[in-house]
Amino acid sequence: MLRLITGIAGPSGFGSASTAEQVTHGIDASSLTAIVTGGASGIGLETARVLALRKAHIIIAARNMEAANEAKQTILKENKSARVEILKLDLSSMKSIKAFADNFLALNLPLNILINNAGIMFCPFQLSKDGIEMQFATNHLGHFYLTNLLLDKMKETTKATGIEGRIVNLSSVAHICPYWEGIQFHNINDKNSYQDKLAYGQSKLANILHANELSRRLQEEGVNITVNSVHPGLIMTNLMRHSALLMRILRVFTCFLWKNVPQGAATTCYVALHPSLKGVTGKYFVDCNEFKPSKLAQDEVLARNLWDFSNNLVNASQKIDKQNTVLGNATSY
Repeated sequence: MLRLITGIAGPSGFGSASTAEQVTHGIDASSLTAIVTGGASGIGLETARVLALRKAHIIIAARNMEAANEAKQTILKENKSARVEILKLDLSSMKSIKAFADNFLALNLPLNILINNAGIMFCPFQLSKDGIEMQFATNHLGHFYLTNLLLDKMKETTKATGIEGRIVNLSSVAHICPYWEGIQFHNINDKNSYQDKLAYGQSKLANILHANELSRRLQEEGVNITVNSVHPGLIMTNLMRHSALLMRILRVFTCFLWKNVPQGAATTCYVALHPSLKGVTGKYFVDCNEFKPSKLAQDEVLARNLWDFSNNLVNASQKIDKQNTVLGNATSY
């Protein structure tokens, strides 16, 4: 806590006061291609901006294409030589995720870095287009499916180039406050038991568990790709639109804990680019330093169960989508 309040650097040489530009100073990322989900605003935009500043080729994945284009122009205005593309991605829709992956693969670009940054927070109960509780669907399941769709491309890239691939999942300190069982496998869509803050905690716990299990699987394969999760810190962004008043009140009493956007993007950029983390995988980072997450987040059985559960949800959604397509084609005759 003292380190968080004072901004004193940790073992990495960086701390809570470090900015994304500071933690990537001197790094040449000109040979790297990175996807940043939710890169049209907030810390996602700052992450995309700084990675582009370090000469990486950036693909901003965003639901709002107008905002994504504005983000691209903002980056280009500052850095005329930046390489920035925008592609549409709605993480609450399996169909949109598949379309994004297909569109990216059609560009025939390498893929070195995947930053699963986008998310929603404390929203009222609603189901996604695939009938899954919205926070779980957007924050975890969408990124789970996206990562699986892009994994072969990352494997091909690292094999062809010899450059380590990196996947970064944005989690949150809120992962310590999920439902009591961690993940509500048996009633993920139960409106009656839904609590917006616990559901958010559940989705953020899932982000860490996903990173840990994917890391384990890639290590078993001997693949040169690392997977880590990060807590960016408390930052007032559009993510908090469903609880803006509550957060502003909270900020009055906890002002010393909050970061600005450049500080909020620091840990993501550090984990994505810093050479000192070569080979480091399956870890959780706070303020650019390794940190031990909750016991639930370290539960290997829970992580494997979540993997299987997520796969089943994805497969079920794809099956329903195929059935709907067949029915739609039949009724068109």
